[in-house]
Amino acid sequence: MKLKISSIFLLVAVVSLSAFTTIKPVAYTVDAAKSTITWIGKKVTGSHNGTIALQSGTLNVDGKKVTGGTFTIDMASLKDADGSAKLEGHLKADDFFGVAKFPTSTFVITKVAGSGTNLTVTGNLTIKGISKPLSFPATVAVNADGTVSALAGKITVDRTKYDIRYGSKSFFDSIGDKAIDDNFELAVKLVAKK
Repeated sequence: MKLKISSIFLLVAVVSLSAFTTIKPVAYTVDAAKSTITWIGKKVTGSHNGTIALQSGTLNVDGKKVTGGTFTIDMASLKDADGSAKLEGHLKADDFFGVAKFPTSTFVITKVAGSGTNLTVTGNLTIKGISKPLSFPATVAVNADGTVSALAGKITVDRTKYDIRYGSKSFFDSIGDKAIDDNFELAVKLVAKK
């Protein structure tokens, strides 16, 4: 009888402990060559757009759910879609991103909310050494085997929060039609694998 009661207590203890054991999310490696980042900046007289390369990244995945991660952007790779070397040089200069001093920007995911493939991703974006929180809507692509293959979303960034004030009406009242919008957009698609 004592053996039976001991066995029952042991079984209850094992079941209780297993209920509190957490499964650690799997770190997926972002494939920089297959991932894409495009940008668009608007001004009173039009807009500019182009690409920027991803340097590296990881996505923390728990089954079909992204739970965290980080990605690093290679600021020196910034390209204008029209191939304007003058614009690229200006965007890389201290007036904008100061690429010589700040060669990378990062985004660290701190929270992922929502269900299914439609999510809200929250994290800290660091540009020019300045980190600010922001959120953006994102979608997740899931492979046939149930694993995550990609995270995509459009991030709206207020450049003035990162000390990028050139051509901003928020700081210069008399610039007229030379004003550049404070916000720019990054369309990000991170392709990841185990």
